[in-house]
Amino acid sequence: MTAKELRQSLRRGSFVYPFLGIQLFAVVAMAAEFQLGHAAESSQYTGVLNLWLLWTSGPFWMVVSAICLLVIPLGGLVLMGQELEEGNHELLLLTKLDRWKVVIGKFITLWGLCALTFVSLLPYVVVRYLVGGIEWWHEAACAGTVLGVSAMISAGAIGASAFKRTGVRVAVLVLFLASMAVGCGAPLLGIGAQSGSCGWIYHFTALAAVGCYSLMGLALARSRLRLAVMAYEVQPSGMLIGLLVFAPFILGLVTALTVGWGGAVGLLGVALVAVRMDVTPKAPKWTPPPPPDLPAA
Repeated sequence: MTAKELRQSLRRGSFVYPFLGIQLFAVVAMAAEFQLGHAAESSQYTGVLNLWLLWTSGPFWMVVSAICLLVIPLGGLVLMGQELEEGNHELLLLTKLDRWKVVIGKFITLWGLCALTFVSLLPYVVVRYLVGGIEWWHEAACAGTVLGVSAMISAGAIGASAFKRTGVRVAVLVLFLASMAVGCGAPLLGIGAQSGSCGWIYHFTALAAVGCYSLMGLALARSRLRLAVMAYEVQPSGMLIGLLVFAPFILGLVTALTVGWGGAVGLLGVALVAVRMDVTPKAPKWTPPPPPDLPAA
């Protein structure tokens, strides 16, 4: 699944043209930084998922953010539609692939394109560090922010692409981004304020935030691949959309009750709920199969 999607995506214009354009814009942005004498400001809150670092680190990281956080991830809005509209998902599920493998294969492809584009910019990062006098920890924090946020947005775009109408896809993606901004912001701000810096607890919370919302986006896409829903079951995609709505309140409440220290616990709990919310009902292994319904001789 990953090889199939990667082969198609590398030929798609939504990857080729941004990939070529970012190389040109990166050179121009880096030259502008050296011309203007821009230097990154040191801060005690230099850590992953601190979006303020990207906007205060000069034109170079602004260009990287625009391509890796917007242009390439938003191309995922068409990924699941290709499988659902043509009925390909039914054929895929008849093979050894399950629903998780289908959505994870698409996620690895989309996020891999973002990572590949970013890796191609590492020479410019090294030049900025050697020539521009940029702090290496500041550059590493910006790099981690780009990779982490692109993973969450890619998962959200894949989840939104599982809906048929374009307007619904945009609305679901906007809901996901709003939930992500508030749901990740509360625990990170809480632990940052309590610890006074971006230490290992902060970065563990940031890693939990990336995992939580990446799993929520993929679980939403997975729920749309259900071939049938039992009469007594609630629509799985509706439950996951409800989880996106209430997740910021849950995470904010957990952060407040733990005085900013337990935001990671709330993120891991929400991630577990998202994974277990759409479980395909299966009979226990000890249950005997039903007797064959053969016509009487």
